[in-house]
Amino acid sequence: MTQYTAIADMSAVELLAHFRARRLSPVEVTEDALARIERFNPLVNAYCYTDPQGALDTARAAEQRWFKGEPIGALDGLPTSIKELTATRGMPTRKASRVISADGPWEEDAPITTFLREAGAVILGKTTSPEFGWKGVTDSPLYGITRNPWDARMTSGGSSGGAAVAASLNLGVLHQGSDAGGSIRIPAGFTGTFGFKPTFGYIPQWPASATTLVSHLGPMTRTVDDAVLFLQTVARPDPRDGLLGAPRQAPWLQGRADLRGLRIAYSANFGYVQVDPQVARSVAQAVERLAQLGAHVEAVDPGFSNPLELFKTIVNAGAVDLARQLSDAQKSQLDPGLLRFTEQCQHTTLAQFTAAQSERAELVAHMNSFHTRYDLLVCPMLPIIAFEAGHDVPPGSGMDDWLKWSPFSYPFNLTQQPAASLPCGFSDEGLPIGLQVVGARFADDQVLRLCRAYEQAFPTTHPQAPIVKN
Repeated sequence: MTQYTAIADMSAVELLAHFRARRLSPVEVTEDALARIERFNPLVNAYCYTDPQGALDTARAAEQRWFKGEPIGALDGLPTSIKELTATRGMPTRKASRVISADGPWEEDAPITTFLREAGAVILGKTTSPEFGWKGVTDSPLYGITRNPWDARMTSGGSSGGAAVAASLNLGVLHQGSDAGGSIRIPAGFTGTFGFKPTFGYIPQWPASATTLVSHLGPMTRTVDDAVLFLQTVARPDPRDGLLGAPRQAPWLQGRADLRGLRIAYSANFGYVQVDPQVARSVAQAVERLAQLGAHVEAVDPGFSNPLELFKTIVNAGAVDLARQLSDAQKSQLDPGLLRFTEQCQHTTLAQFTAAQSERAELVAHMNSFHTRYDLLVCPMLPIIAFEAGHDVPPGSGMDDWLKWSPFSYPFNLTQQPAASLPCGFSDEGLPIGLQVVGARFADDQVLRLCRAYEQAFPTTHPQAPIVKN
């Protein structure tokens, strides 16, 4: 393994400074990342595909540009990963499913992949996801179980679990995730990383997600500034995106660096969620810290009832469409849980779906009104601590649906608001706990402002290697 141990702790912003000063080269950094992937990936299963030769070729080209002082873009030479569900030229996009052939061809990039390449990112490979991204943990019949680096017995969360684990271990410095019900924020919360779901439409999507109006793309990183670097590169229109929601340029980080003047609503449980005492304690401490940083904090619930059935009705349509495209033989190859889900969704009617869209519009209007009084809403990211890997729900919980242990995430897919998971502490067992920060639509800069101020005042730690316990 490479001896560049300091590289394993560096952020994207720090690496760029080293490139400019010619203290490090993109080749050294890429070799270091690939060596650590080779060493650690068998323990955690963060990557389902790597392209060492392609990454090194890209890094060598970036090295020559930096040597001349002519970087091609803002990410030139930075090791980066793409989620398995996202189209990537020359790399398999099997959506973690045995029903999609490994033969390809893999000839097109999604817009986000194109933008990353144009900015000079070194694409190391693809990170793991559950089959078709259907659930809040990361395992699949095709790629197996992705494990939490803080305790490899535990789940990483999902569906962007591979990206979260890669960010936690710094197996690359920039990682792309997607979030249609919490799939960026859930694994970020379980792994102690920063995950950001921007306002719907800021990052274009093509091919369109099966969950259309609730699906967001976003960054997963160790630091807020790295996430902003990612966003500044990929948040721009693409003509292939048929659901463009926000064509204007977002103010990613503007205004004051502190929290003075921010009006923050703090909800411990939304009025209907049972929260683990350790989570509640860490989140309450984080809220006290926000007040210390100058924010005006008020304890108040967002004022809506649990929109679980509303969310399920809307996403059920995607499952129905998936099932329609598969033969009986293909369905028999699906994750058994996904097959059951698609069968249950067949009962959703067009009338129910239409009514759900009207209800969703009412929830959007409610939260728009809420944010006229409060700039931000903070709450637990998850009501529980990471549980045993290989299970869709905590063993012994009596739950039958992953959505029942992630009630803080999916409401803000319905409303298309920006939301982040920010590490705010650890459980007694050493597992990360996350704080969710939610802003009004198009107020992404306010979310990032809080997250950066908190991160700088109260920095977290990351594992140097996967923790494997007996």
